[in-house]
Amino acid sequence: MTNPRADRVKAVRALASRSVRRRTGTFLVEGPQAVREAVAPGSPRVHDVYVTVDAAARYPEIVAAARDVGARVRNGTPDVLDAMSADAQGVVAVVDQVGAGLDDVLTRRPRLVAVLAHVRDPGNAGTVLRAADAAGADAVVLTASSVDVHNPKTVRSTAGSLFHLPVVPGPELPDAVGALRSAGLTVLAAAGSGEHDLDDLLDVVGAAPAGVPDLSRPTAWVFGNEAWGLRDEDLALADATVRVPLRGRAESLNLATAATVCLYASGRAHR
Repeated sequence: MTNPRADRVKAVRALASRSVRRRTGTFLVEGPQAVREAVAPGSPRVHDVYVTVDAAARYPEIVAAARDVGARVRNGTPDVLDAMSADAQGVVAVVDQVGAGLDDVLTRRPRLVAVLAHVRDPGNAGTVLRAADAAGADAVVLTASSVDVHNPKTVRSTAGSLFHLPVVPGPELPDAVGALRSAGLTVLAAAGSGEHDLDDLLDVVGAAPAGVPDLSRPTAWVFGNEAWGLRDEDLALADATVRVPLRGRAESLNLATAATVCLYASGRAHR
């Protein structure tokens, strides 16, 4: 492929639009790290992989894996790949959208779930998903009011973790919390004004007194909007609210950092 203005190039670039993604049921995966994970066994169906000659020589394992999963591998000039995506780094893929049902996730008896409520920033959402993967979470839930997980910036921010664990898109927060609690998970809301200190909870893992959350139990963490956190009605849905201690003079932590700390605390407690 040599023409950056070709219809196929325009069709790939158009996947940056949510309406196009919704209509086609596919999304764009950009860059070698994310595409490498997309073509791994067990990932969603990969339709096409576009790669420059130089990138194909640099990442032969990606090309081989793409062919192994039945994807069409097409060579394009650097101008073509740049026209498809400014973040291509010589490799992009068109992949079926991901998405699991909450009921299906709960049948697997998850021990750690991250719930994103009203999270609108795609970079934050993707970073939390990546942190959840690293901390050993079993699933991530993005409520109806949160960003589309297939947003290109969200996908890039996951660095391939999007393909490692189930992602449940679209439930309303009360419905998600109710289902998680019914499945035996303790629902904890992360909030700067939380009634429990995270460090104190780590001190009593496995022996928490009555009324104090035990992080060794299966847990669903609820994280709120970047700017205003969780609303009062959202906090009221949780079994308890938890704050991350601030030892220095920082006014607060950003969403992704706070989520990472909370998820790793649960991951440690579960060990």
